[in-house]
Amino acid sequence: MDRELVIAAQRGDQVAFMDLVRARLDRLFGIARRILRDVDRAEDALQDALVIAWRDLPDLRDPDRFDFWLQRVLANMCIEHARRDRRRYSKLEVLELSDHAARDELAGVVDRDIVDRAFRRLKAEERTVLVLRHYLGYEPAVIAEMLGVSGGTIRSRLHHAHRAMRAAIDADARATAVGGSAV
Repeated sequence: MDRELVIAAQRGDQVAFMDLVRARLDRLFGIARRILRDVDRAEDALQDALVIAWRDLPDLRDPDRFDFWLQRVLANMCIEHARRDRRRYSKLEVLELSDHAARDELAGVVDRDIVDRAFRRLKAEERTVLVLRHYLGYEPAVIAEMLGVSGGTIRSRLHHAHRAMRAAIDADARATAVGGSAV
């Protein structure tokens, strides 16, 4: 059924295109939000990607690869948006915890916060390959094809992204241990 919708959309059927997008919107937004780490920027990048997708859809040679192609357009748009706006925003609220049980419940939240802060420190290209690899589950060869670079480049970016994440988490832990701010 999707194949027929893609073909209809390639012929200019806006309703078919909207049906295709509507079925994928949550997943696409999740990808953009994970790469850009900001809801507003993710919405902007997704909107720009969908405009480009509509414009370039007639050039898609294989309708069966629509999902892959659309994710590629989105990933590249997210990288472009991240390069345009290098400013980083972070909000940190310090919570006073007196109850030991509350500390245990919030341990997962604290861990996610640590990972999120480290993730924000990465370059857009590093965040992109991590999202494509760990969130979408693509193999490095597929990511390389998606981003139009060599497999070695993707493996290198993944290696550097993992190292940068570990370094950021370690730096955050050191700053917290000496009483500094982990922002």
